[in-house]
Amino acid sequence: TVFFNMDGKYNRQELLEKMGEKYNIQFSPEEVHSFSVMSSMGVPVGNLKQFLAMDNEQRKAVRQPGIPCDSLNNELSDWIVFSRITNPKLRIAIKGDQDADYPVVKNVINTLIERKVNRFNLITNLEQGS
Repeated sequence: TVFFNMDGKYNRQELLEKMGEKYNIQFSPEEVHSFSVMSSMGVPVGNLKQFLAMDNEQRKAVRQPGIPCDSLNNELSDWIVFSRITNPKLRIAIKGDQDADYPVVKNVINTLIERKVNRFNLITNLEQGS
């Protein structure tokens, strides 16, 4: 499952407005505020208004399907492009755990390369020794 997060409340507000323009979705001031202060999210843009309408407890309880990043529907690419426009000094990191599927990680890396993001951090959790 692919999630997205970006630091900075005002960067996040500007990012959401750009995504709304791209996908022809009008976000209310309350939705923009909710997006600007929440942690990472993993829903398709088309489901974002519904996700933002939830309170924090509901968001924590819902199973997020992930941001599409396959060759037919690559919304992650738009999140990356608009994030870099919003904050040109942005540093990108891919964070995975032991349950991360290689094909998904490969799709994320390929998306970064297609968008000319050739420098990024890869963060993994250390395995516990026995």
